[in-house]
Amino acid sequence: MKKVTATLKKSGSSEEKDGDSPSRLIDARIEELSDWRGEMLARVRTLIRQAEPDVVEEWKWRGVPVWERAGIICTGETYKSVVKLTFAKGASLEDPSGLFNSSLDGNTRRAIDFHEGDEIDEEALKALIRGAVALNTSKRAAVRPAGSGKKSSSA
Repeated sequence: MKKVTATLKKSGSSEEKDGDSPSRLIDARIEELSDWRGEMLARVRTLIRQAEPDVVEEWKWRGVPVWERAGIICTGETYKSVVKLTFAKGASLEDPSGLFNSSLDGNTRRAIDFHEGDEIDEEALKALIRGAVALNTSKRAAVRPAGSGKKSSSA
């Protein structure tokens, strides 16, 4: 796989190989595709970064780009005729623009299938990303054990 130099400042994964960061592996995947799927994956990646500047890129399950912030936001899988952006907690997200068009029957995940020539509603996608981050951070705050903050001393 050819190495590409652009990376995010925050990244790291247990599946890094030969010193390749997850961001570099995603760069390489985009370059390897060299067609509309690579362009689409690169575009959604840019929009994810714009919507959530503190996003962490991961490379999981032997080759799936994953974007995280306080948990998984979404994955970006590429198939022969579709680029699939799957939101880990998509069923819990508001989608007033109706972007979700795949995996609609499940109780947890929702996905957006992008086909060749599809236009991206950039503002609606950014809103979904922000909503996923808000959900992740609110869930994390809600599961923090009581008394996990500063303890008061009563000696």
